[in-house]
Amino acid sequence: MCNDYRLEVDIASIMEDFEELEIAVEAPEGMPNVAAREDIKITDIAPIVTRIEGASPVAALLNRRWSWPGSTGKPVYNYRAEGREFGSNRCLILADGFYEFTKPEDLKQKRQNKWLFTMEDHDWFAIAGIWRKHPAAGEAFTMLTLDAGPDVAPYHHRQIIPLARNQWAAWLDPAIPAAEVLTVLPPGSLAVRQVHGAPPTPASPVLL
Repeated sequence: MCNDYRLEVDIASIMEDFEELEIAVEAPEGMPNVAAREDIKITDIAPIVTRIEGASPVAALLNRRWSWPGSTGKPVYNYRAEGREFGSNRCLILADGFYEFTKPEDLKQKRQNKWLFTMEDHDWFAIAGIWRKHPAAGEAFTMLTLDAGPDVAPYHHRQIIPLARNQWAAWLDPAIPAAEVLTVLPPGSLAVRQVHGAPPTPASPVLL
């Protein structure tokens, strides 16, 4: 599952898109100074948008840590969505791409093949997430996952949940059932290209 993603779109453009969608977003801690980042990795600080309690429908743009320590000490960076309602602490994780990795066909190749997924209909998107307070990590977020849809299934059996633009406001509203929002996108919604590793043969990619 996703342990690396990308955000190279500037925050000003992101705020303009929220305004176009009539989603009121404030920056109560100041506008994040986010440089273009090809790789955002587990425990990194990155921007999210979450609802401000008691200030509906206003949302907040915040910088928070990706993952909190789980009961075993391992980072919780992905979280299964099936059967859960998520009645609070929902968030949108801002991205313009995410990566999956597959085993190389050439066993002499030490690094895994790396694949970049982007949205076909827009230059950035929001990933469904939740956040929580942790005594060691402070406020941190994780990405929700489902069984992989048609665009991701050749590369991994699970996937994170990029949301269509008309789902963003709904995900920030805890009154809307999670199952109505958390679905995989239709086939062809995500573009994929290989960014590292030897080109594969015409057979399907080798899953991890």
